[in-house]
Amino acid sequence: MKKATDWWKKCVVYQIYPRSFNDTNGDGIGDIQGIIEKLDYLKNLGVDVIWLSPIFDSPQEDNGYDISNYTTIFEPYGTMEDFDQLVAEMHQRGLKVVMDLVVNHTSDEHQWFIESKKSKNNPYRDYYIWRDGKENGEPPTNWGSVFGGSTWQYDEETEQYYLHLFASKQPDLNWENPKLRTEIYEMMKFWLDKGIDGFRMDVINFISKDTSYPDGVNGDGGPFFVNGPRIHEFLKEMNREVISNYDVMTVGEMPGALTDDAKVYTNPENEELNMVFTFEHMNLDCVYGDKWNLKQIDLVELKENFEKWQTSLHSIGWNSLYWNNHDQPRIVSRFGNDQQYRVKSAKMLATCLHMMQGTPYIYQGEEIGMTNVQFDSLDDYRDIELLNMYKDRLSDWSHEKIMEAIYAKGRDNARTPIQWDDSANGGFTTGKPWIKVNPRYREINTKEALKNPQSIYYYYQQLIQLRKEQDIITTGKFELMMRNDDKVFAYKRVGENETLLVLCNFSDQSIHLHDEEVLSYLYDATLVITNEEFEKERNVLAPYESVVYLLR
Repeated sequence: MKKATDWWKKCVVYQIYPRSFNDTNGDGIGDIQGIIEKLDYLKNLGVDVIWLSPIFDSPQEDNGYDISNYTTIFEPYGTMEDFDQLVAEMHQRGLKVVMDLVVNHTSDEHQWFIESKKSKNNPYRDYYIWRDGKENGEPPTNWGSVFGGSTWQYDEETEQYYLHLFASKQPDLNWENPKLRTEIYEMMKFWLDKGIDGFRMDVINFISKDTSYPDGVNGDGGPFFVNGPRIHEFLKEMNREVISNYDVMTVGEMPGALTDDAKVYTNPENEELNMVFTFEHMNLDCVYGDKWNLKQIDLVELKENFEKWQTSLHSIGWNSLYWNNHDQPRIVSRFGNDQQYRVKSAKMLATCLHMMQGTPYIYQGEEIGMTNVQFDSLDDYRDIELLNMYKDRLSDWSHEKIMEAIYAKGRDNARTPIQWDDSANGGFTTGKPWIKVNPRYREINTKEALKNPQSIYYYYQQLIQLRKEQDIITTGKFELMMRNDDKVFAYKRVGENETLLVLCNFSDQSIHLHDEEVLSYLYDATLVITNEEFEKERNVLAPYESVVYLLR
């Protein structure tokens, strides 16, 4: 059947990183029963969809994004019975479940790769990308891997190289092979037939490569695999063979996709995907796209970037809205103030995002304002990307400079366990956690948040409720205001009969508003939501204040 509804347009998605969510058996690793235990907490928050990061069998080189078996559950997380129970318990509560689809690569411990490696004429050889080296013995291309080093790994046995855009234990699948594609579609049906409600597709715009494999400028292979030559053909085929037969949502993680790409990917007429994750706004606080080379965020640039995505996709495709996920540092530490104004700036950032058009994503712990972490020792970090970067940069950067970059941008900032209460390990586990808990768990935890009516948690609850009640948040046009102001993010959402005015102060200063258009609205407007506890002068924004008005 064709999709009857665009139900995902009204939804709010909550991402669970199972490893760090809730551990029920004391082994220091979160598990499926731990998720089941907290479903009422999530239902109470008001979210509609739970996106699970990978729960499949995996050697965990990249925390589950290296899959060794697509249809079995990683043992420390539980069993298939646990998973079936999770889906049933979610559906009972009116929650939907979306799974991670990781099909650009597998683990090198996947049976397909084990076979593929055996010989050049093995039936599975062509499931992966094997090439001879250059005549001088160098790898087939000069491309650099996302996790450092070359994208090519030499195999002594068959005297060829295989491609891995990520870790060497994550060989890339060969989507040119129709047999492989059929296997992937069958696997997708396996999960959809179990009742899941969609897929978040990991680096899905990397699956089509330029099969001539040219060298890249300064080792940048991106132009030859980002939004590659057959990507639309593959996504249309996936939609035709699988997605279109189920009433589900799809979101593609697409580094390097621009608005023009996204319009094609998400236009319903093209029958590809419902939405994509853009990375542009996440690359604005670094120099020349080098994530670790830090610079202060320029609010004018950030506003213009959101404006571009909001206006480009309006009435054509659909936006996903996010500040945080398992690959990004904590937003309150990044664009807010995680000390004096932690609660206030977390609410402001939530307001700014949730009042835009698109489907908002909340990452576990965001709803209580969890912060970045600064571990004293490199030994306390677990992320392969971060540890490889440390080794790579040591020749050019001081230890202190590298650690500063890790404190700001390392993925482990997002991966420390959820802080459930102020007991040992934040109530995450009775054992030794796989990664240390953020020491701020004593003050920042869900138990405290649920006790306090002014908490970030209840503010998110209000924002989620507003999206359900006010159609204008889903349908209205986005209009940026105060474009060149470097402290205030102001915009309107314009509907047929009403308008929302959103004002967000991104600074720790009081701001007197002088914009005539904004001032002309303020006094007749109805207050919708604010992070200020008391009514005050409307023409002044307090530090990190956010306020939404309804104009009729």
